[in-house]
Amino acid sequence: MDKKQSRLRRAVATRKKIAELRVHRLAVHRTNLHIYANIISPEGDRVLVSASSVEPEVRKELANGGNVAAATIIGKRVAEKAKAAGIETVAFDRSGFRYHGRVKALADAAREAGLKF
Repeated sequence: MDKKQSRLRRAVATRKKIAELRVHRLAVHRTNLHIYANIISPEGDRVLVSASSVEPEVRKELANGGNVAAATIIGKRVAEKAKAAGIETVAFDRSGFRYHGRVKALADAAREAGLKF
């Protein structure tokens, strides 16, 4: 079993529980260079809100999209977009990534911007 398969295996239990709860899901994906955050509908069929370090507005602010500062900006952006779309509460889906570093920074920034987990 390689590293990616192990991460996806860890993600399955979380996604099953969130699907059972029927709530909006804040899914985070990180790569070495960028971080992405999507809020997915309770049915799991649509992305309602998204933010990433690839967006041109964010690229102007950052020299590097793969660090904690970038994750903090993305967390704030996704929370602001969610509030504008009328989404107040979400379930946090870390996609099998450990809850530290960039993933934690994104979650903390989203909480500070008013999103409830």
